[in-house]
Amino acid sequence: MEHKQKGLSAWQLAMMALGSVIGGSFFLGSSVAINAAGPSVIIAYMLAGILVYFILFALSEMTVANPGMGSFSTFAAQELGEGAGFVVGWVYWTGTVLAMSSEATAISILIREWYPNLSMPLLGSFIITGVTLLNLLGADRLSKLESGLAAIKLFTIVFFIIMGLLLIIGLIPGTTPLGTGELVKEPLMPGGIKGIAGSMLIVIFAYAGFEVIGLAASEAENPKETIPRAITYTVIALVGLYILYAAVLLPLIPTAELNENTSPMVAALNRWGFGWVGTAINLVLITAILSAMLAAIFGLGRMIRSLTEEGHAPNWLKDKTDVPYRGILFSGLAMLLGLGFGLLFPRVYLVLITSGGFALLFTYAVIMASHIHFRKKKGCPPDGKCQMPGYPYTSWIALISMIIVVISMPFIPGQGVGLITGLVMVVSFSFIYLAMRFRTNDRRVDTKSRGVLELERYQSRLSTEFSKELTEKIGVKDKQDK
Repeated sequence: MEHKQKGLSAWQLAMMALGSVIGGSFFLGSSVAINAAGPSVIIAYMLAGILVYFILFALSEMTVANPGMGSFSTFAAQELGEGAGFVVGWVYWTGTVLAMSSEATAISILIREWYPNLSMPLLGSFIITGVTLLNLLGADRLSKLESGLAAIKLFTIVFFIIMGLLLIIGLIPGTTPLGTGELVKEPLMPGGIKGIAGSMLIVIFAYAGFEVIGLAASEAENPKETIPRAITYTVIALVGLYILYAAVLLPLIPTAELNENTSPMVAALNRWGFGWVGTAINLVLITAILSAMLAAIFGLGRMIRSLTEEGHAPNWLKDKTDVPYRGILFSGLAMLLGLGFGLLFPRVYLVLITSGGFALLFTYAVIMASHIHFRKKKGCPPDGKCQMPGYPYTSWIALISMIIVVISMPFIPGQGVGLITGLVMVVSFSFIYLAMRFRTNDRRVDTKSRGVLELERYQSRLSTEFSKELTEKIGVKDKQDK
């Protein structure tokens, strides 16, 4: 791969990660987590933030050691075996493609609230085509666009936090101070430990997308310094915003009034007479999902490049330029096919998109397993520093936590199917890898056999020619003796 562009800075990487993370799962999905856990959702956000911290720094250590290698699928292939790299790479790619094609449908539904006559298939196709073509501009230009979209989302969350604080303190004209408001009426853990455990899955989804930092490592400016800084910025920003958001939201509205069909921000502010917020939040939600799609396709293109470099994807997808054009276009085309499939077979499609959550959790578990093996074999990164505090205990805690969260998927409505679908994906890609391996071995054996046969023919021909030449020489000598 030829590097022609200036590398991405820590700030650009962090904004790209924030653009990928803060999407529909936060603006809508957080209501499910808050409803399940009540005020203890703050504990869930803290615990999930600690897990994200461990996973990101595990990825950082491997990336700093080999910044030009590729993605986490490459690390899995090196540390856990070629099969693990193949399976995690394609499971992540497939799950993300399905999830993002559903996000295009979500944007279409939001836009049709204002323009009901627009065609859903055409609108969804236009959105996917647009974000795909924008990714062809390259990492530097895309990061500037992503920074702008991420800034809109961050501004919206900060705006809500400020509005909430003004209502709580009583500084808005015509209102009385709320103080602790609804918070004092709520039990700390209405669902007990099970409620926190159940909300953890949704909360982790709210953090999902941070792995784009690892996928962009090869395009970062001085990765050994940039990647750790970008991770620090991302973790501090996410954990800080999420905890402040939950702490301000809880006094404003009873958790029982929250549901997945309305943003908690809209529901809370509508309750206190700020009805105009709903329209504004819907606009922000559209930009949030677009931003997440842009970052997702960015990551998918780099994943395809990594898979081709490992020999785990067809050669015709290989790119030698800075921008993985073929990987991006291939991923965009797959999203269009996913969108079409969803419109034709909505029930089957709803089952498939639940695998997106499993794909992320599976990827994070594999990252931790790769890191544990990496540190056992190689120790701290060369010319770098050990960034994972408390290793090996923290690495094992993160790995076991991911496994527990995956196992707990059936306890969340709609996620049990995601677990089954995800496991089917893992088994399917495992069989595909074994079939490819078997075919490759057959080709090698066939090539070797042909080589041996050719060698035997050559040796036979050589022997014949040598015998003929020797006979001729003996005949000439006999004639000379006579």
